[in-house]
Amino acid sequence: MEEKQERLFANLRSLERVMVAFSGGTDSAYLAWAANHVLGKNSLAVTADSASIPESHKRDAEAFVARFGIAHEYIQTREFDNPDYAANNPDRCFHCKDELFTRLEELGRERSIAHIVYGVNLDDLGDYRPGQGAAKNHNVAAPLADVELSKAEIRELSRRVGLPTWDRPASACLSSRIPYGTPVTIENVKTVETGEEELKALGFRQFRVRFHGEVVRIEIAREEMARALSLEMAARFTEIFKKLGFKYVTLDLEGYRQGSLNEVLNLVHS
Repeated sequence: MEEKQERLFANLRSLERVMVAFSGGTDSAYLAWAANHVLGKNSLAVTADSASIPESHKRDAEAFVARFGIAHEYIQTREFDNPDYAANNPDRCFHCKDELFTRLEELGRERSIAHIVYGVNLDDLGDYRPGQGAAKNHNVAAPLADVELSKAEIRELSRRVGLPTWDRPASACLSSRIPYGTPVTIENVKTVETGEEELKALGFRQFRVRFHGEVVRIEIAREEMARALSLEMAARFTEIFKKLGFKYVTLDLEGYRQGSLNEVLNLVHS
């Protein structure tokens, strides 16, 4: 694991100047830290200012870069203006990342930064991730995957260097809570965001709010499910989500699982 980290440092050092696509999650935070550790002022972390990113994540990202002295900026992305993104077909993530990397390229030209990197890890390579196709189209590098760092290894290395993101729960963009075929809008992702902030306020740690029109499907991690399965909590869920406009409030008995909306795609990986 430490040998992989040294290879990562060497790879980043060879790029001389880099821009890190920084969402604030475990992987991109570790990559932003590593780039800053190796390159200092020659690295820049950039976060998308998008309705699909929760405001709490932006605040966490700001706190992280301030704590570790990492140069950081926001860029405006407009994926919701793209009909191909808003249609929410299974390739939605491609259009999101295509917009992000296009804006990063523009900023890179302004700042004379030729290299863009993002936080895909080894485990991600076996998942359905259309955004990886956009990264290839824009020649965006994936240094963590290149040195074969897994999610577990990134968490452990992050813990060792004192990054508060080492045990952060996995969290994709808010649009991933909307089933394929249901158009994504700023309104419905903000409804999801409000619901998830309410669940966080109740003390839950790993969860998803899945938007199914007039039905909300709440996924709670199995280790937290016992607390969710009470009449008192059912009443709290009902109160929260009916105020947000849902007619029916449901708790998914399978619990939280990453990418559950991909289950309907019957994907075949070669």
